Amino acid sequence: MAQFSRLEVAQAMKETGMIPLFFHNDIELSKKVLKACYDGGARLMEFTARGDFAHEVFGELTKYAIAELPGMIMGVGSVTDGAAASLYMALGANFIVTPVLREDIAIACNRKKVLWSPGCGSLTEIARAEELGCEIVKLFPGDLYGPKFIKGIKGPQPWTSIMPTGGVSPTEENLKGWFDAGATCVGMGSQLISKDIIANKDYAKLEQDVKDALAIVQAVRK
Repeated sequence: MAQFSRLEVAQAMKETGMIPLFFHNDIELSKKVLKACYDGGARLMEFTARGDFAHEVFGELTKYAIAELPGMIMGVGSVTDGAAASLYMALGANFIVTPVLREDIAIACNRKKVLWSPGCGSLTEIARAEELGCEIVKLFPGDLYGPKFIKGIKGPQPWTSIMPTGGVSPTEENLKGWFDAGATCVGMGSQLISKDIIANKDYAKLEQDVKDALAIVQAVRK
């Protein structure tokens, strides 16, 4: 069951401006990655459930976050149907992120008042997601659409909150482009939690990189 309401999650997304994305099937390694992100200042984590038995890893991570990382908001990405959304909510997911717009996921999440963020690629999809109660739309894959897409959407729909994922990197130029266009927050995966960091288990570097990325986000949004 979620520890945070959908409005609390939406507010945290808007305030922090960045959500790290990560998946690994090693529970202990995943805990260390999560703690490094937390120590770096991140207060949300999207666990991209893309592997076998991912729900088992997520369940353990959520228990760890509740016990050891106060205020850490755990969510799940790459959810593709309502059944999977229900499973992860039962394991404590506070938000659900999907690569596509599916109404069965909207229904499952809305019934439990859990924030859901569907991947959308057109104004029509975004409008439908908002009709279904979506607070923050995911723009995916972000690198194919770019900041100009967000700026275009915000013209006729200034109330729309958009989170690009894919094509986001922890540089001032990149982040300024997204936020100047009107992004509410960004999702950042391998550009932040790189293969080298995982291979070298360099959690100190990850903590610093998260801290630096969050500082850039705050700076470019002023």
